Amino acid sequence: MEIEKYDHGVPSWVDLNTSDAAAAHTFYGKLFGWKIDVGPPEAGGYAIASLRDKPVAGLSPQQQPGPSFWTTYVNVDDADLVAKLAQENGATILMEPFDVMDVGRMAMFSDPLGAVIAVWQPRSHKGAGVVNEANTYSWSELLTTDVDAAKRFYKAVFDWDAKTSGEGPGAYTEWKVGDRFVAGMMLKPAEMPAEVPSHWAVYFTVADTAAAVTQTEKLGGSTIMPPRDIEPGIFAVVADPQGAVFQVIQMREQ
Repeated sequence: MEIEKYDHGVPSWVDLNTSDAAAAHTFYGKLFGWKIDVGPPEAGGYAIASLRDKPVAGLSPQQQPGPSFWTTYVNVDDADLVAKLAQENGATILMEPFDVMDVGRMAMFSDPLGAVIAVWQPRSHKGAGVVNEANTYSWSELLTTDVDAAKRFYKAVFDWDAKTSGEGPGAYTEWKVGDRFVAGMMLKPAEMPAEVPSHWAVYFTVADTAAAVTQTEKLGGSTIMPPRDIEPGIFAVVADPQGAVFQVIQMREQ
């Protein structure tokens, strides 16, 4: 599915902050068939991955030591205003709003439960040009220690409405912008280690989850959770060779 623009409040981009950019380029290029091009010198090594000449994700060398990780960006009309709303509602600002050359303006913050998310005010770069098909970004999901607090925060910041199905630890919430479901949320599973904080997980659609897991391991990555059936399809949790965790999902035909 090709996208030319995103509405306010809709996740529009994901990127990887990695401890080994060259290795990441090789891994994701082989896993997803991405063509990866490094930007100009002023981009600091930031690279754009593409399919069919459409941008699908970003890959960035680490600016400071720490784990490798994927970040979700939410499209907004005004990054400064949204960052202000986030701070007023208990967020910690990690990156104050700033211009990214002439391509857009961004900010990054952690919500009151510690989950990190970024906002993107587009200029020349509108976001992912292809989504929801094999080897592209398809979904972001918040795993949090306090579902009710998260509902209040994201309603205040992005005006997201929440629809929850089920009850108790197995309940699942879908975030909505108007009539459109744009992201998900669930209580952090009890089996997840306590040291893992609340966080936003990133999903990529694949044609075959089992094959994607096998290929991940062949390329030096690891399996965190083997393929499992859920209502939308078959998903698995994996990590790249630098430890960045992501999800792959084979969607059911519908």
